[in-house]
Amino acid sequence: MDADDPSPLLAHYLAKREDLKRYFTLRLRSPEAAEDLVQDMYLKISGAPPGEIDNPSAFLFRLGSNLMLDRLKSQRRSTARETGWRAVTVSTLAGHDVADEPAADAAAAARQRLGQMIEALNDLPPATRRAFRLHKLEGLSHAQTAEAMGVSRSSIEKHISAALKHLFKRLAD
Repeated sequence: MDADDPSPLLAHYLAKREDLKRYFTLRLRSPEAAEDLVQDMYLKISGAPPGEIDNPSAFLFRLGSNLMLDRLKSQRRSTARETGWRAVTVSTLAGHDVADEPAADAAAAARQRLGQMIEALNDLPPATRRAFRLHKLEGLSHAQTAEAMGVSRSSIEKHISAALKHLFKRLAD
């Protein structure tokens, strides 16, 4: 076959291109979407190995319908993802969308405050810091923390109390 001579299917596509566009414009209710779909069909056909097809018109309309359905399914999935994301990250206030994210200055202040807290925790003696981490950050009870550290429960209470006093003093400035 000559490079300039299209395959029989491609030749049939080129002859039916306008009919395909009209058909899919009615189904999609959008000339732009139909044009994109017909172009996708061309890409599929031009890349396919040559072969004999008994009914090229039926093949083209089936190919276009399959591509259209794939596109519609993809759009539905995308819309569902977008709706789910919006439900989690956006609130509506007086008819306007409001992001559920803190303002940039509040986020910067929170990061700065966290940095100060980490510095204050790093200033604690190792045993006090570990008791605080186990109890406050990992959620262990005083008894569980005492058992994990191999000390008495009253020692843990003293460590936690000292850590809290230190944090309040350092972060109150």
